[in-house]
Amino acid sequence: MILWLLLLGFITYIILRQRVAHLTRTPLWVLWLALMAPAFLWMAWFIIHGEQTPLPTEVALGSFVVSPLIYWILFFWGRRDIRPPLEQDSGVDPAGESAGIKGGYRLRPPASPQELRALNDGEEQELRDCFDWTLYALHQIDYRPQAVICRGQLRSPPESAYQKIRAKIEDKFGDRFLIIFQEDFKGQPFFILVPNPEQTASPNDLNKPLIALSLAAITLFTTTWFGTELAGFSLEELQSDPSLLLHGLPYAIALMLILGIHESGHYLAAVFYKIKTTLPYFIPVPLFLGTFGAFIQIQSPMPNRKVLFDLSIAGPLAGFVVTLPLLWWGLVHSTIVPLPENAGMFQISALDPKSSLMLTLLSKLALGSQLTLTSAINLHPVAVAGYIGLIATALNLIPVGQLDGGHIIHAMFGQVQAVRIGQITRIAFLGIAWMQPGWIIWALLLFLMPIMDSPALNDVSELDSRRDFLGLVAIALFLAIVLPAPRLITQWLNII
Repeated sequence: MILWLLLLGFITYIILRQRVAHLTRTPLWVLWLALMAPAFLWMAWFIIHGEQTPLPTEVALGSFVVSPLIYWILFFWGRRDIRPPLEQDSGVDPAGESAGIKGGYRLRPPASPQELRALNDGEEQELRDCFDWTLYALHQIDYRPQAVICRGQLRSPPESAYQKIRAKIEDKFGDRFLIIFQEDFKGQPFFILVPNPEQTASPNDLNKPLIALSLAAITLFTTTWFGTELAGFSLEELQSDPSLLLHGLPYAIALMLILGIHESGHYLAAVFYKIKTTLPYFIPVPLFLGTFGAFIQIQSPMPNRKVLFDLSIAGPLAGFVVTLPLLWWGLVHSTIVPLPENAGMFQISALDPKSSLMLTLLSKLALGSQLTLTSAINLHPVAVAGYIGLIATALNLIPVGQLDGGHIIHAMFGQVQAVRIGQITRIAFLGIAWMQPGWIIWALLLFLMPIMDSPALNDVSELDSRRDFLGLVAIALFLAIVLPAPRLITQWLNII
């Protein structure tokens, strides 16, 4: 419990510092305490009354209602006005550099009146000449700090209009601007010209393979160390016989394979589409699971929603394809134990498989008639790695903001609809956490994540039917992992 609290506190603080601190004058530590209040309340209760005595339902629910309320009061009490009023409907932060899939365009307040016009009168006329009325009838040009917004009426297919108008603008202005084509909240498409960050971007040292290999080697050691604990060896035994570390390799290799292939899926898709990106990097930690996962950083904007979709779905699907056989093999070599009263979805020594529909089906397939009403699973280390991979796949596929699932929904339905779906998902995930308390930390974190995804350059052209189908498969996969097995299924499998 203490470890989960430390992890939650650390992640919450990082998100607040990166996404919220610049938006409000309220001290960061005050906002952090407001959000962490339910966790501190649970911890205090367990310390005083023990884990056998559950926290009263009304107190738990009250804390999750009061805590966000206090947070929002404190946030708006000190909120900074850093956006021009008319920027609220654009869906873009048009000044600052793109961080790709996991970043966005950041907006800074105007520094001087001269910055309100990114073009002079002569350049504005050249820009107007780039818009053919048969493609996109230009009605007006609005200026924002370091951005030009061109509004009008679309008169041709979005892909054709964007490509032809973009070619004309680039012919007049070179690579001075990024040309973004997206829809406002009323569904009307418009063009935005923002300064091209690649002109001033500094070299990224993270592209060096030596750093990636070093982080992978350190992560292999930390995950192997944790794997020896899963295999049942104590610290004293490891100190007396370091060769026992070899028993931690099955867990370490399986977990790094799952995480590495997930990120390699993103990386290879980026290379295929010639999107600038870093190599995959592991994040080693000396405790917990031995790692906080892996990541890549996309360094250029998505050209269109099709590329955004392909890059986003490639990672979860690649990781899931590897996770399935590893998890099945690990379950086959796991042992059946009696189901304890406090069995949960993260208790690897006595895991209740009914907490997930997919885990229920895989467990029955692997263990057969051994799995009964009163059974839990003591996971083999490889099964632990596979189970972590399953959870990681589900978390990445949550259709909110800048998660992979958020990108997928954005690519399928557009940015405006993705925001609405993300808001509904946040609330629905609280309901899932009510059925499965193990999800409560992630349900809270969703409310700290930005709900708006970064737009693709052509954010209007829609996906084809094949990609829409794959997107629905990804959503179904997410639901199959996070939703508990319905009683009808468990009865059919003779578990209940």
